[in-house]
Amino acid sequence: MRQSAKNVSPMSNEGRNAYVIGHLTDALIKLLRDKPLEAISISELCELAGIGRASFYRNFKSKEDILKACIRQLFSQWFNTYIAMEHPPLSTLIQLLFSHFEKHMDFYRLLYERKQLDLLKDIFIELLGPAPELPKAEAYAKAFVSYALYGWVEVWFLRGMKESAEEMQELFQSQGL
Repeated sequence: MRQSAKNVSPMSNEGRNAYVIGHLTDALIKLLRDKPLEAISISELCELAGIGRASFYRNFKSKEDILKACIRQLFSQWFNTYIAMEHPPLSTLIQLLFSHFEKHMDFYRLLYERKQLDLLKDIFIELLGPAPELPKAEAYAKAFVSYALYGWVEVWFLRGMKESAEEMQELFQSQGL
């Protein structure tokens, strides 16, 4: 789509970027309802979003990056709630996490159906995971938590997302972890 005086927003660069990101995210989610991610072209995505390819590449490197940005935004709500608490038990993290998935079930179910659930693992590791510069005990503890949480989430999806957030918390507590 070529930009002209009629379709260039008078917004700031930040506002234009938010506009582009929002429209690309909405368009990608709409397209994912009908076909797998690999079948969606950048041209098709940009056309539906009503933005130019240059705007896409100015904000993202890939279609997966759009989904990761969306997951990051959604996860920030859950994560900020958790870290605002003073030393909550890990079972609280489980309950908040699965409540988050229940709240945004349509989006996460779509990721699962389109075989994009592994993007969650990347975000778990980014937020909770190990970093080589950490002391070894902390690095391994963070690795355990991030991969274990992703494992629980993956199995929950594989089982059909039947258990509630409260049931997942109780199940976690019953494991003695």
